[in-house]
Amino acid sequence: SERTTGCTTYVCGRRGKWTWTSRGTWRMENFFTTTFAVLTLACVALEVTGRDRKRASNKQLGGMFSSSSFIAFRNNYLVVYSMMMAGDWLQGPYVYALYQHYGYDKGDIGRLFIAGFGSSMFFGTIVGSLADKLGRKRASLTYVITYTLSCFTKHSSKYWVLMLGRILGGVSTSLLFSAFESWLVAEHFKRGYDGSWLGHTFSKAVFFGNGLIAILSGLLANTLVWTLNLGPVAPFDAASIVMSVGGLIIFFSWPENYGSRTNDNLSAQFSKAFNAIRSDSKIALLGAMQSLFEGSMYTFVFLWTPALAPCNEAIPHGFIFATFMLASMVGSSIANILMSSTIRTEKFMQYVYFISALGLMAPVLVGGVEGTCSKPGTGVSIAGKVQMVGFCLFEICVGVFWPSLMKMRSVYVPEEVRSTIINFFRIPLNLFVCIVLYNVSSFPMALMFGMCSVFLVVCVICQHMLEVITASPGVVDISLGKSPMPFDDM
Repeated sequence: SERTTGCTTYVCGRRGKWTWTSRGTWRMENFFTTTFAVLTLACVALEVTGRDRKRASNKQLGGMFSSSSFIAFRNNYLVVYSMMMAGDWLQGPYVYALYQHYGYDKGDIGRLFIAGFGSSMFFGTIVGSLADKLGRKRASLTYVITYTLSCFTKHSSKYWVLMLGRILGGVSTSLLFSAFESWLVAEHFKRGYDGSWLGHTFSKAVFFGNGLIAILSGLLANTLVWTLNLGPVAPFDAASIVMSVGGLIIFFSWPENYGSRTNDNLSAQFSKAFNAIRSDSKIALLGAMQSLFEGSMYTFVFLWTPALAPCNEAIPHGFIFATFMLASMVGSSIANILMSSTIRTEKFMQYVYFISALGLMAPVLVGGVEGTCSKPGTGVSIAGKVQMVGFCLFEICVGVFWPSLMKMRSVYVPEEVRSTIINFFRIPLNLFVCIVLYNVSSFPMALMFGMCSVFLVVCVICQHMLEVITASPGVVDISLGKSPMPFDDM
């Protein structure tokens, strides 16, 4: 839900009814509509190109599309992952708005969000480590349970209940971004599938789960609240239903798999993960890039609304959010094409990070966002257009980043502590986001966007170092798709 925090435009009226905040004209919508249309055409063109390349890719990837068992396995995972992401996306546009509806001010709401990220940083790391020991299927079902309970807390207006919901949500977020990926990688290799096929699954998961499902979830949530007038809690109830159905699919169709099957306690598991990071520079570099990129992404989530509407102009927030998700779908389609080619992931990701840095530099390049108000009736300013293009460019890079990072992690991160390591690197991420939330009004937005761009340039350097290391003799090439270490008997 953190990915949509800045998207809400709904506030509660005096009698508790939902109203649309309109403080300006909608003439600027033409620019956003054009941007959406261009991205739609790009997405369709890339998907058509991908289908044209399917036969060649099938031969190159060892008959992936000819394996009926793999297709069934992949489709099962995509359905489950999409439903889990739908549960997250349905809540996103209305989290902040619901807290406003209950009468809490900006400071109260900020503390609730900080609690969520803090919970993910602390409790999520512990739960993620337990996933390796107790089973990834159990961890995935735990995600369903904890996030459903988090949704139920939204029926109460009591602050401590809402705080409990944020804590549960923080734990759930850590599981969402570690347990499912870990289960997929382990089960993929356990069934003897070629490791190079993972990139295709990851890119499709991002295309559907982080793109198409996000757009459809936003539309469904809007329908529940506005068209059906079911109130601001309705999207959370819908999310709990969708996740529960996905949980049933997991329960009846997923076999269990594990990381470490030893009798190590939790501290020993942490120690093993820490030693793996310390002794293998590839893991450390991947973790650094994960933290830096995701930290920049979440900062962007909180800042894009005031950047595009510095004087509280009436911009179509929901439509812009859908445009960003469409841009992410374009990126996932690009990733699918790139990972099906002979270009190494370690190579092209350097350019992706550099382009993403340029995208977030847009507010700095146009002279900052403060004081660049649009005149009434003139539509979006030139500075606003430049920023919108830059933000869409960044979202395209987000769409490339996720499947590419997942593919690299599937090769270089040890299987026995995969979930533990992934959540280890969410600690600096969540700490950074908490600091940003706490000080969001203390620094100019242009400075914060510039800081994110610097982080992304550091990612370029880290990625180049990883490419050099993995190009050395004796290092497993990601294109070979081999598991980085033997699996325990599961």
